[in-house]
Amino acid sequence: KALTSMDMMLKGKAHINILDIVRFVWKGYLFFCIQLYFHFGFKRCGQMVMCPAPANTMLCLYHCPPLSPLTLQFKGQANLHVFEDWCGTSTADLRKNLHYPLYPHSRTTVQKLAVSPQWTNYGLRIFGYLHPYTDGDFVFAVSSDDNSELWLSTDQSPLNVQLLAWVGNTGTEWTAPGEFEKYASQTSRPVRLSAQKRYFFEVIHKQNDRGTDHVEVAVSAPFRFTVIESKHISLYVDESDLRMSYVTHIPQTAASHEHTSSKQRRAAVDMLREDPRDTLYQVHLINSKFLQGILPDCTYNPTYTIKDYPLLRYQGLQFVQLSYIYPNDYTRLTHMEGENTCFYPESSYYKKIYGFYRYMRFDRPETHKKGNGDRGILVFIFISICLHNQTMLFSTSDLAFGECQILPLQKDLDNHINSDKMSTRGKTFKKESYLRGEWDHAGEEDGDHNRTESRGNATRGDSDSMWEQQGDMAMDPDEEDLTPAPVFDTRVNWNQTFQVNHLDLQSRRSDWIDLSCNVSGNLLLNPSDALTVVYAFMDRLNEKHKGRFTLVRVLNVVKRVDGYRGSRYLLELELKDANGQLLRLTHYIYTLIRHNPLRNQDFIFERSQPQLVLCNPVGFRWNPDATVHFIVPVKNQARWVQQLITDMEEVFRETGDSNFNLIITDYGSTDMDVEQVLQKSSLPRYQYVKLSGNFERSAGLQAGIDLIHDDHSIVFLCDLHIHFPSSIVDTIRKHCVEGYMAFAPIVLRLNCGSTPSDARGYWEVNGFGLLGIYKSDLDAIGGMNTREFRERWGGEDWELLDRILQGGLEVERIYLRNFFHHYHSKRGMWNRKMSASQT
Repeated sequence: KALTSMDMMLKGKAHINILDIVRFVWKGYLFFCIQLYFHFGFKRCGQMVMCPAPANTMLCLYHCPPLSPLTLQFKGQANLHVFEDWCGTSTADLRKNLHYPLYPHSRTTVQKLAVSPQWTNYGLRIFGYLHPYTDGDFVFAVSSDDNSELWLSTDQSPLNVQLLAWVGNTGTEWTAPGEFEKYASQTSRPVRLSAQKRYFFEVIHKQNDRGTDHVEVAVSAPFRFTVIESKHISLYVDESDLRMSYVTHIPQTAASHEHTSSKQRRAAVDMLREDPRDTLYQVHLINSKFLQGILPDCTYNPTYTIKDYPLLRYQGLQFVQLSYIYPNDYTRLTHMEGENTCFYPESSYYKKIYGFYRYMRFDRPETHKKGNGDRGILVFIFISICLHNQTMLFSTSDLAFGECQILPLQKDLDNHINSDKMSTRGKTFKKESYLRGEWDHAGEEDGDHNRTESRGNATRGDSDSMWEQQGDMAMDPDEEDLTPAPVFDTRVNWNQTFQVNHLDLQSRRSDWIDLSCNVSGNLLLNPSDALTVVYAFMDRLNEKHKGRFTLVRVLNVVKRVDGYRGSRYLLELELKDANGQLLRLTHYIYTLIRHNPLRNQDFIFERSQPQLVLCNPVGFRWNPDATVHFIVPVKNQARWVQQLITDMEEVFRETGDSNFNLIITDYGSTDMDVEQVLQKSSLPRYQYVKLSGNFERSAGLQAGIDLIHDDHSIVFLCDLHIHFPSSIVDTIRKHCVEGYMAFAPIVLRLNCGSTPSDARGYWEVNGFGLLGIYKSDLDAIGGMNTREFRERWGGEDWELLDRILQGGLEVERIYLRNFFHHYHSKRGMWNRKMSASQT
């Protein structure tokens, strides 16, 4: 308005009073300040006036009372301290640095909590204030290569910081960009924050000389994480005018000192952490009468069963699929993954050359943001110059001033040229070329391609011009130039930020068994899928029983996908009844897919969107009282037989479940009296049968099967060298359904020198020798094949699998926590004999 009024005034007046000019300039300045004020937004205590953050973000930037100009200056940034030339991969290595935390190599700022300098052997310390937009509980997450830590204070004081989340503490842990759920420690507990306060935060990151360097902090949105943007952070202190020797302002917190958090002293392997699934058997089961009539009955007939289908030998492996699990049980062996891991979709060669940069999109230099604060001044300088020359053509869009131009100073030009010479960054030029191609592949604008390409060309051009200048210099042929050639260090953009989405690698996995990948663990069920079914079932349960039960927590959900007819769910919930008693619900339900035909205006039937109908699969019900028989054939393995008996005694001691039976079939062991050891044990039930001849696994298992007279009990075909979780009996019962389903859990085969306490090994993804099945179903398919597998073993499990599938049963296949196969050699086992000593 001020500019328009001035334009009209100039058209009507030949001479201008200097007071009029000052008055209109002042109006323009006030207008600019008001626009800037409302751009950032403010909040009055108790009354929301404006929030600059989009509706789908989690945090918003403001203080109460309204922001002062000094506070606005600190918004949108956080302090960044860089410690260069320091090897190591863990945050403990960074704390060993003599200069940490007071004397970094450089002090700068960063505009979002996602940084990737593309450099090697350095450490970062990012700190400032976090500004929540509302009162509520927030879950934070951190992702990095290599280790990192996220600390958050209970208020604005650095003295009250607490460790919320971290990526490893040994230096071997790392994540891909945007991968927030690889380790259990990456996500924090829910943290209660208030919109009336600001909270001091600190991020510590250590990078070595390998991998794709990055660190990012995110906050939970529904079912996913989003990186914390500039709107949500502010500086702890403005260091732009402070000398590097001035350090009294640098916060020293609990994160600054060399230590190992008590939280980080817990089990290094996520699978060994405490999980409520492991002790679910301790909770009293809900009375089955409360589950009757909750859902309408339906026939359970999945499309993936292949009854009477003619299979080739061992072809049944192709018809077994994995089930999905919720919540994360951390069966993925992250501690066994190197940088070249089969869990990530890229090839090992691709990751070795290019890393994970294709998951990232680097931000452009935020020059326009820095210029916003000076635009108002430039406008007024421009007006003054143009009024002085009395030649003007006003255009306020993007500060295009028409014929009136402002020429840069020679000093500014020199600085610009020098900065271009130093603009090349990254570990190698080859990496920049890759980034350029990946941005194009990811859908980045052409401007990014041109900008990156021009940066590389500018560097080469500067190098060429330097040689040309040296060639054009007039020199006396008798003189020799002894001036050393200039050496330029690579300029590192420490505050280079990037964009990244929540990387959900689980959603890209297939439920087909990947025999080439033995570290991946269970497929994870999307939380929205699991919770939708849980809440729908709870609504029907409380509708039937008038709100008698309250959902305490979701302990376990197992989904077997059938995309044509409907999926099966096993719900395991912890409930509280009206009397306050905790109860366990473990129940199978079925979600049928129904298509209701619709008729349009032309009376043509069209297929509608599918509808999911929850129902009770008739006959598909597990028996919590079924007896489980563990059958183990042995021969001359005294130490392992003793260990097996000891482990089974421990299972009985911890669970109190006496409804299982250990059957040992012994091929004439001479190194111990197996029957006598069983008699002295505290096992509730056992059976012993002595066999003669050479060791035959199939025949030994069948001999144990023949001892079972209850056809409605469960047979678990077992191995000698197994470590069982305490919940093994309950787990086998839940996943075996008579007439419908057998259970083949995947065991973790330990490495040489490894124990269940460190769990270093690989999943036995192609083995089906550990199998639970009802005796009636096993008898119906003919039992063990003792004719073909008499003098040999290996392959008998795959042959049995073929017959189970042809019998119309399905096989539940999941990775089982704390289920280990001890390492052992084949020396002296079964029918092997010692060779004569060589001289």
